[in-house]
Amino acid sequence: SPRGVNLPGEDDSYDFGAGAGFYLDATQAPWDRHYKMASYVCDELVPLLKASFPLSGRFGVTGHSMGGHGALTLFLKRPDVFASASAFAPICAPVECPWGQKAFKRYLGSVDAGATYDACKLVAAYTGPRVPLLVDQGTADKFLEDQLKPELLRAACAAAGYPLMLRYHEGYDHSYFFVATYMDDHLKHHSLYLNSAGK
Repeated sequence: SPRGVNLPGEDDSYDFGAGAGFYLDATQAPWDRHYKMASYVCDELVPLLKASFPLSGRFGVTGHSMGGHGALTLFLKRPDVFASASAFAPICAPVECPWGQKAFKRYLGSVDAGATYDACKLVAAYTGPRVPLLVDQGTADKFLEDQLKPELLRAACAAAGYPLMLRYHEGYDHSYFFVATYMDDHLKHHSLYLNSAGK
């Protein structure tokens, strides 16, 4: 989320505002002036990285929880920018969960408007390269059933014929220890597809 904009209500809860920008471009005041994180990542941050470092020009994207939602949706919306994607315990179907519904109502004006930032909806209409998605999920995650809903992503990918590697890990919760434990697998995943992209 943007920092230092000091909007009313921005710091009132962990699941909205400064705590959760949802990697979208807000359309509703007062959020629409600053909460443009989808455009920021794709149209400002990536070009800045290309200009500042000797990079190949091919990028992968990963994230955890709300950031995992962002990774999946940015990849599906912008195949011109990202060649691979993975996620740890992502919010897979935000139009179907309280976190996403709250965010979409306030940032976009309605839950329905959030369909353009929902991985399950996006994968159904996706026409870009079908690079497999890697998603890891802990079975002891307290948000699994109500907020994350990975089985909806599995169903959406199956219906669209999109390759998904959804892996459950017994006993792991929503913590960064879970992320650290399996990060090496995600780096290998991205390396495989970034090194083969465009060949």
